[in-house]
Amino acid sequence: MSILKIITEPDPVLRKKCLPVEKIDKNLRSLMDDMIETMYKAPGIGLAAIQVGILTIIIVLLHLQGL
Repeated sequence: MSILKIITEPDPVLRKKCLPVEKIDKNLRSLMDDMIETMYKAPGIGLAAIQVGILTIIIVLLHLQGL
């Protein structure tokens, strides 16, 4: 797994339209693992794929058990 660079405002990439996920495969699972690692490192409670420059509708969220 690797830490991805998080894109922030005012980067125009954040205004682009994202595409839906076509299929879940090994590459997509690897991307989501990298996004989760990046989210924890940031630190954060959620991260969208567009925030790491991937124009696909994917979001990872922290599960806060017991709240």
